[in-house]
Amino acid sequence: MSGETPAVDRRQEDIVRANMPLVGHLVREMLVRVPAHVNRDDLLSAGYAALVAAARGFDKERGVPFPRFAAARVRGALLDELRGLDWASRSVRQRARRTDSAREELTAELGRTPTVRELADRLGCTVEDVEHAADDVQRAAVFSLQGFATATADDIVTEPGAGPEEMLIRRERLGYLRHAVDALPDRLRVVVEGYFFGERPMAEIASELGVSESRVSQLRAEALVLLRDGLNTHLDPALAAENPPKEGCVARRRAAYYERIASRGTLRTRLALTSPDGLPRAA
Repeated sequence: MSGETPAVDRRQEDIVRANMPLVGHLVREMLVRVPAHVNRDDLLSAGYAALVAAARGFDKERGVPFPRFAAARVRGALLDELRGLDWASRSVRQRARRTDSAREELTAELGRTPTVRELADRLGCTVEDVEHAADDVQRAAVFSLQGFATATADDIVTEPGAGPEEMLIRRERLGYLRHAVDALPDRLRVVVEGYFFGERPMAEIASELGVSESRVSQLRAEALVLLRDGLNTHLDPALAAENPPKEGCVARRRAAYYERIASRGTLRTRLALTSPDGLPRAA
């Protein structure tokens, strides 16, 4: 047994060396979607560690090429690393809640969605502060929305360690996410599906809707807040309770949206949106 170990280690080392550029590619791909302060070296370290683990756990008898198998492991490690950084700190989340409250108040007063300048004036801060807070919320949502991007079994290999109960919970959450997107008001849904799922340029979405790019950015921020609160209402009531809706027409519209999410389907139909391995099925 001990005489066979070096050969196995050398084989794994060769696989790792041959696929190191894959980690660099996935890190570069991830860096364009996260805040600028995320450290590239931290992501590379997490990616290389995942690559080594993938080489040790790879079984060519499964019929999946190693680069495809490793890519899924590395992506998962990068997402775990980003979540572990907790850049959406308590202060950032509190600022986001204050922004949400101010937006609701101004919407009720003005009868329309307020501009970023109006929000900044209400909050007593700069436009840049509001935009930075919105950017953090959007980046956080990207990681959740990526679970329903246009992926296939050729691009994703589910971790073999997930148990049946864990997989069911994951599939239910993805089902709720898909239904939450479907239940969005039309313009918000077009923005979310176009920007996150279709990866369309913001200018193209703005042209389709007949609005400016800055307006599309506003709609995107509004949609992500609705998605977050809607999912929390059904999946994490404790989080939803931290930001209870105010009374009035805005609160009624939000409550109606939450009800639409629930009415979109049942546990069975939500699970039907993914395969038993948790891979998204075509809509």
